[in-house]
Amino acid sequence: MMSLFFIPLLTLASGSINSVWLLFLLYILSGLGMAGIGMCVMHDAIHGSYSKNKTINTLLGYSLNMIGANATVWKIQHNILHHTYTNIEHADDDLNAPFFLRFCPHAKHYWVHQFQHIYIWFFYSLSTVSWITTKDFVRLKHFRGKGFLSKKNEYNKAFASMTGWKLLYYLYALVLPMIMLPFSWGLILVAFLSMHFITGLLISVVFQIAHIMPTNEFPLPDSEGEMNNNWYAHQFATTTNFSPKSKILFWLIGGLNYQIEHHILPDVCHVHYKDLTKIVSETALEFGMPYHVKKSFFHAVKDHTKMLRSLGKKEMA
Repeated sequence: MMSLFFIPLLTLASGSINSVWLLFLLYILSGLGMAGIGMCVMHDAIHGSYSKNKTINTLLGYSLNMIGANATVWKIQHNILHHTYTNIEHADDDLNAPFFLRFCPHAKHYWVHQFQHIYIWFFYSLSTVSWITTKDFVRLKHFRGKGFLSKKNEYNKAFASMTGWKLLYYLYALVLPMIMLPFSWGLILVAFLSMHFITGLLISVVFQIAHIMPTNEFPLPDSEGEMNNNWYAHQFATTTNFSPKSKILFWLIGGLNYQIEHHILPDVCHVHYKDLTKIVSETALEFGMPYHVKKSFFHAVKDHTKMLRSLGKKEMA
């Protein structure tokens, strides 16, 4: 995945191509590698499950910075907020969305939501463009307001580090090709955006079909701010597996088709999920907890689309 991301970009930065179709092909290949790093490398590393060695996990976690995002922000948004408060409105940051998107039945309904199952794919494609430009900075400030990054100079250091990493990313992924290649800047920018369209769509769909599904619950805390279920039961109720028999998909997306196993055992490397699924599913059955599985990626996307359409209806408000 590292090679699939870096080799095309290094080829572009060398200025050794003069074909437009090759320009787009190399950027798209790099986009596939970017998605692979996000799902197969950094995801395990930042969870501390890629290796038993903490230093290796830390170093490979920085692979997220190398693809334009930020490990510090991701650790708060994903490891802490999403995994602790899965599908809980206002607490799970993955449910927070612009007004024209509605991912939770408790969120405010707008008339435009009735069309979200149609236009959502465009915004999924834009997700990493937003991520590498503004979203990380917005989230960093938001998380400071929620009490994170509260140590002396911690926020300022995180802000400076993030800025430096993002400038480095733009330098080798966009600026150097603009300088070295015999194409217009506009054409190279379009090719660069095509890379992110591929990455954004892949990553968004894989993560969204695990939680925004008709069978999943969106529980709310009681008047005292407590949840009725224990944490494990909550993960079973809010998470869905998909395509459990596909070895190719398992390799390509870092085992994220086994989302239930990942959510109840986030510190276990994804290579073990297939071996754990029988134990986990039998335990769910033993304790009367749901174990949601969609037999294929296609069926999961289809049900996700149905859920988006349902959320777009006013009666869901």
